[in-house]
Amino acid sequence: MIEFRIEEDSAGMRLDKFLRKKLANVPTSHLFKMIRVKKVRVNGKRAQPEQPLAAGDTISIRGTEDQLLAPAPEERKPPPPPPVDPSELVILLEDDWMMAVDKPSGMAVHTGSGITGGTLVDYVRAHLGPKAVRNDFAASPAHRLDRETSGVILVAKRRPTMVHFTELFTNGHPRKRYLTLVKGKMPRDSGVINLPLAEHQQTAESKARRGVNMQEAVTRWKVIKQSGEAALLSCVIETGRTHQIRRHLAALGHPVAGDKKYGDFAFNRDVRARWGLKRLFLHAEFIEFPHPAHGGTVAVEAKLPPELKDVLKRAALEPS
Repeated sequence: MIEFRIEEDSAGMRLDKFLRKKLANVPTSHLFKMIRVKKVRVNGKRAQPEQPLAAGDTISIRGTEDQLLAPAPEERKPPPPPPVDPSELVILLEDDWMMAVDKPSGMAVHTGSGITGGTLVDYVRAHLGPKAVRNDFAASPAHRLDRETSGVILVAKRRPTMVHFTELFTNGHPRKRYLTLVKGKMPRDSGVINLPLAEHQQTAESKARRGVNMQEAVTRWKVIKQSGEAALLSCVIETGRTHQIRRHLAALGHPVAGDKKYGDFAFNRDVRARWGLKRLFLHAEFIEFPHPAHGGTVAVEAKLPPELKDVLKRAALEPS
């Protein structure tokens, strides 16, 4: 029999995920069978694959070290992404638990379709060096920003931090404020868009089986500066749906300037020619949340980047 004791930085990890990391050479199907036939116990009790682990838990597994802890077979790994310069990372706040970073427009948060390097993840882990991984947890962003959106994004440096932020973004909705430039004159000084949005990642199979899944979405907006052609808005979102602000404002008839997906092509072409806007005008300006360690309120602000300030100056929409 072998035993593992759960350290603080592994708290919150699911049992099956922990076992897949520690017993890399054991097929996943066999791990689930071991749990099902009670060869795996947590604190001496029957375990479930999805149960979260807590600091101090003891996992006991029937079997020998030769069987269970043999090294995993070599896998062919993709070539590493090109190196990044961590000095280019703009850090707004950092402690032992987390970071808040000012992400520039054009930088993807994660790798994905056609994106193999130069992501926020790459910059964060280059900055942290050997400390990027702690107890099998690699520092990772706790939420997302669209690639063309700039502004503040939170990074978890430890697993308990990620658990805290996941719970917060799923159920607690930290206060997030964005600045955006939109087409046209707003009908009033402020308002609320309470419009459900179709789930962005719903599969075709799911749509065929139960129809389009609509999700609650609420955006509060306030005019900062207005002209006859455009308005500078402050937006606070109460839900975190994909492209929420962009989709909501487009539905209201005031699409975000520079938005190639939901925006107005003629308007985008005009503001590029006249005001020099070459990107999406959406900036995550502010976030407020309880700290993962002490629970105290933390507020982080990212100033509007120079290229967007220049646009406002040319459009005579600079805030008073």
